[in-house]
Amino acid sequence: MQFATTISRVSLLAVGIAGALACGQAHAAAFQLKENSAKGLGRAFAGSISAPGDASVVATNPAAMSGLDGRQVQADLSVISFSADFEGEGSYLNGFGGPIGGSDGGDAGKVAPVPAAYFHVPFGEDDNMHFGMSLTAPFGFATEYDNDWIGRYNATKTELEAVDLGVAFSYDVNPYVSFGASVFVEHLSIELANAVDFGTILYTGGAAQLGFAPGNADGYATIKGSNNEIGFTIGALLSPSEDTQIGLSYRSKVEHEIDDGKADFTVPANAAAVLAAVRPGWFVDAGGSATVTLPAVATLSVTHKVNDKWSVMGDLSRTAWKPAFDTVIVDYASQQDDTVLEFGYDDTTFFSLGAEYRYSNTLTFRGGVAYDETPTSYAHRDVRVPDETRKWLSLGLSWTPSESMEYNVGYTHLFVNDANVSTTSSTANHMIGAFDVGGDILAVSVNYKF
Repeated sequence: MQFATTISRVSLLAVGIAGALACGQAHAAAFQLKENSAKGLGRAFAGSISAPGDASVVATNPAAMSGLDGRQVQADLSVISFSADFEGEGSYLNGFGGPIGGSDGGDAGKVAPVPAAYFHVPFGEDDNMHFGMSLTAPFGFATEYDNDWIGRYNATKTELEAVDLGVAFSYDVNPYVSFGASVFVEHLSIELANAVDFGTILYTGGAAQLGFAPGNADGYATIKGSNNEIGFTIGALLSPSEDTQIGLSYRSKVEHEIDDGKADFTVPANAAAVLAAVRPGWFVDAGGSATVTLPAVATLSVTHKVNDKWSVMGDLSRTAWKPAFDTVIVDYASQQDDTVLEFGYDDTTFFSLGAEYRYSNTLTFRGGVAYDETPTSYAHRDVRVPDETRKWLSLGLSWTPSESMEYNVGYTHLFVNDANVSTTSSTANHMIGAFDVGGDILAVSVNYKF
């Protein structure tokens, strides 16, 4: 009965936090988020699925729940400050239609909260089985530019949010080997917006004599969609000695079939009648469908306790972006041709090294460095996700005032090269330039054992 009551309370907590998660957009390599733990952030997520004492493993490697001490609830909040400032120029019809006027778009980034929550309870003979629940945001991103900026025909707004609610189980075969798995329901929502150059569409469609020219009849398009799908994570924890843990995990790809999408178009009054004659059935509000596949992730993690004071750890993960996120095709429930979004993402590697120093029974310091590879390239990089490879520098600490309470704080600064962009919109409007990209992350958490 106590177990059932505890599950009920944690389920209510998960529902309450889900609303906050749904509002969080943030930035990591492309739109993959690692920010699910303040403790992990403080060591650049080295040892993310092998280090004991962090309940975030409920979501990332259920087998590592063997390293959690008793029943506990953990709540994390990461605040990500992401900036993206553009400098460059644009031209109509690939340079043959004159320069594109407008602003530089302003700072397309934002400050976004990313919460997470975890629950763990051991059971069975000698507590050799473990049950857990988690609520996380493994993918998320948002950029928004001024509506009159140079790159408005490529993008004005981009939002992608993925929220996972999962349950996990693990079994300790013996003190040296544990296996675990989790199943999660993932809610994905997407919104894409950009200006539409109806002047160019009508100019090249034979209506130049009516006064239409590139850039003199701008409208807007917004595409929205959402979907729920199921995925899984499997993992193992190997302990060749009491001082060394090796974690292995695999998170499945999740294929979202969005069939209830919506496309809204704003057409300027002076172009509506002519457009209906030139392209009948196009640019009308309609439903839409698309398939969006979020990638699989494989992770290897090692933690080694050097002595009573020092521990070292490392992480290596591989994200299978290709071909999962190569091309996204939007199929309209109208006469309009499909919109083909070419992302051309490549598989990526994340590598980190970290260390912890136990200063006393109540205070632990940690730090780490990481290399976070981008899936984008100059040939395919666009203004929706102006991403580049980055390097992490992380610091953190834990304060444990009692056996039942632990507080954590972590901070990471991202060192990012300029993201160079050369891209052309569907109406042959070209822009070229570079984004000055930056990021800082601050996270806090509380863990309560009961």
